Amino acid sequence: MTEGNFVDYVKLHLTSGKGGKGSTHLHREKYIEKGGPDGGDGGRGGHVIVRGNENLWTLYHFKFKRHYKAEQGGNGSKGRSTGADGGDVFLDVPLGTVVRDTETQNVLFEITANNEEVILCKGGKGGRGNWHFKSPTNQTPRYAQPGLEGEHKDVTFELKVLADVGLVGFPNAGKSTLLSVITSAKPKIADYEFTTLKPNLGIVKHRDYQTFVMADIPGIIEGAAEGKGLGHYFLRHIERNSTLLFMVPADAKDIVKEYEILVDELRRYNPEMLDKDRFVAISKSDMLDDELQAEMKEELDEKLGVPYLFISSVAQKGIQELKDTLWKMLN
Repeated sequence: MTEGNFVDYVKLHLTSGKGGKGSTHLHREKYIEKGGPDGGDGGRGGHVIVRGNENLWTLYHFKFKRHYKAEQGGNGSKGRSTGADGGDVFLDVPLGTVVRDTETQNVLFEITANNEEVILCKGGKGGRGNWHFKSPTNQTPRYAQPGLEGEHKDVTFELKVLADVGLVGFPNAGKSTLLSVITSAKPKIADYEFTTLKPNLGIVKHRDYQTFVMADIPGIIEGAAEGKGLGHYFLRHIERNSTLLFMVPADAKDIVKEYEILVDELRRYNPEMLDKDRFVAISKSDMLDDELQAEMKEELDEKLGVPYLFISSVAQKGIQELKDTLWKMLN
């Protein structure tokens, strides 16, 4: 999936169908001159329904169409026949989609299961036909109810990526390179910051045909929790990952401090993120000789406080060990 095709935020205007009109028909038949009212009810208007689809990974299919309207209900007819219900509109979304009211920004619901359906806009009720209104004093009512109007809603769909492992790090820490090495994903890789602007997903193949999903989240910068850079835009994707893999390059000025800044950004955005399992990968460690690595190891053992591993995506150093460790953490 190319970066431009990953859409994780759309605003839509939705309208459900109006209910059909009730009928004012009076029964007429050979030898029955005054058969009385027999107008049927109108059908209900179509609903707008949001449905989970596990085969979708993005909201790209909403990129070019932002207005959806369900069908109007059919009108009632003679013989107390009820009009047909209006056709429903189904909006298929990937699992992990949050639906908000655009105006208030309140979360309405969240789709997390395949084929889960939620009615977002209810269709208008059909009007009642004239046979409902006959009485001893009014035997031939010549009126019926019109159908009720449908609902209008402006909503925002927000996708939070569902992945087992989320890669967290500053720009240029080697996250995309790692993803390209341990999965068949092909993220854009370059030696400048913010090469990745959209999350990339890849499936990691482990031993015995076991797999797990890894997400390369765009780089976080200091102040992301306050929305600096594209902070909120990126951070929401990390909320769904069960394990967080922090990536800090071996040539960082202070590995421990860099890790602590990343953790602090997550804490300020949503303190619940700190309940997730954490692991640190020291990337680009092919640049270190054994002596320097041993020196760094002493310092990290003392100050880091979470398990870590020296890896190099380019030299394939520590990659299998990393996969084994992540698999253990996930299970």
